[in-house]
Amino acid sequence: MSSELVIDVKADEIVIALLREKKLIELTKEKTSMQFAVGDIYLGKVKKIMPGLNAAFVNVGYEKDAFLHYLDLSPQFHSLDSYIKQCIARKGMPVSKLKLEPEIPKNGKIADILTVGQWVAVQVAKEPISTKGPRLTSELSIAGRNLVLMPFADKVSVSQKIKSPEERKRLKRLIESIKPKNYGVIVRTVAEGKKVAVFDSELKELVERFEMAFKHIREIEPPKLILGEIDRTSAILRDILNPSFENVYVNDITLSKEIRHFLTTIAPEKQDIVKYVSPEIPILDHFGVDKQIKSSLGKTVSFKNGAYLIIEHTEAFHVIDVNSGNRTKLGDDQETNALEVNLAAAEEVARQLQLRDMGGIIVIDFIDMQKAENRQKLFDKMKECMEIDRAKHTILPLSKFGLMQITRQRVRPAMTVDTTELCPVCHGTGKAEAAILVIDKIEDELEFFVYEKKNKRIILKVHPFVGAYLKKGLLSMRRKWAFRYHISLKIVDVPSYYIYEYHFYNRYNRELEN
Repeated sequence: MSSELVIDVKADEIVIALLREKKLIELTKEKTSMQFAVGDIYLGKVKKIMPGLNAAFVNVGYEKDAFLHYLDLSPQFHSLDSYIKQCIARKGMPVSKLKLEPEIPKNGKIADILTVGQWVAVQVAKEPISTKGPRLTSELSIAGRNLVLMPFADKVSVSQKIKSPEERKRLKRLIESIKPKNYGVIVRTVAEGKKVAVFDSELKELVERFEMAFKHIREIEPPKLILGEIDRTSAILRDILNPSFENVYVNDITLSKEIRHFLTTIAPEKQDIVKYVSPEIPILDHFGVDKQIKSSLGKTVSFKNGAYLIIEHTEAFHVIDVNSGNRTKLGDDQETNALEVNLAAAEEVARQLQLRDMGGIIVIDFIDMQKAENRQKLFDKMKECMEIDRAKHTILPLSKFGLMQITRQRVRPAMTVDTTELCPVCHGTGKAEAAILVIDKIEDELEFFVYEKKNKRIILKVHPFVGAYLKKGLLSMRRKWAFRYHISLKIVDVPSYYIYEYHFYNRYNRELEN
């Protein structure tokens, strides 16, 4: 099953699309100015203790105070607190030299642990969602390609997805022989079969990252970011890169070099899969991502032979309704038809959950089936389709009403994309501009950018229909304009544009504005 990553770098955001067998599976939009990503470690200040909630609100620099529950405190919280105080006093120190403190009680009170004004090291567990601030944990962890480092934990555990008992024992024995004192380690699934040298170098790198972050803690005033998670692109590569990955396409030369360098550290044999795509080419259009976004992220999603899903989002949970549409097959009874539609719907639902990053409670209303064995087949199919989902989830069997409930880990807001468009001709007014004037409007703007803005190399992006008209013939409109204004003019077709939509860009692919 081949996988590809398509990365579109824009001025204000980066769009990352994961394709599996050319089908869009995961879509991430990361603002270049985005803060408070999952995995970031902050030095915060306790603002308020809430005994009734057994929780505290912590200022980490967000507009709303972040939430820290007692159950999200690390059992080694006193050791972490002691380490922070000693780093402030000594300008950093190795964790291995710290004397670990007793663990906090499992069912204690947060007022006994934290005080208002106290400095605490916390990690973002959930990004700000809706009106809520970030959700925090003080059980710090730093993820690498094969290992997850857990300061102060001092234990080794192996991913449950590694099934072989012999391999699990081997990995645990290896890590215990090389891990520093006072550090715990979780061995990730991709570590299966790796040699000790790989773990040793990665472990040293993770330890150095953590201790360097705390080395200058005495020089900062909370709230302050002290250790940021790597960017979303690198995090996706780190977490999902496997032998099936064939290509990573990116339209920014700097980012392509950074990704290639990152791959040399986690999978040197894969660095050649990074392919630079000229910014002049609309990369999401070129690889069919835009079309899949429009067809897959609306309220109604078609999936097979006229069958479709209706997806609704509420404050409390998400609801998905499965409909057979106009699908009819001669010779098939209703039960067989229902089973076939439901099995296909299970595949699409699993894809939609990952694509939209839907979390919390999801209720799916499948088509009713009478036979118990068919309901079991559907339950098994859903579990199989959800196996590739990296988010933690729980699936319950169908209820007697034909409803299936899924809980899925929610760490960031669900992806919502408006797939409707304003009428490109009338712009919502109900009256259309004369089509014959569109070319005149384009030339007027072109003249402005040449004479007023002094641009001599211009890229014009238009709908393919308009592009075909401008490029047709030996003495095409494009050639006439190029000669008339003494410029280099390139016309690029963008299928996702409205028929009359056009934009001008300079030689560096930055949009020109009048």
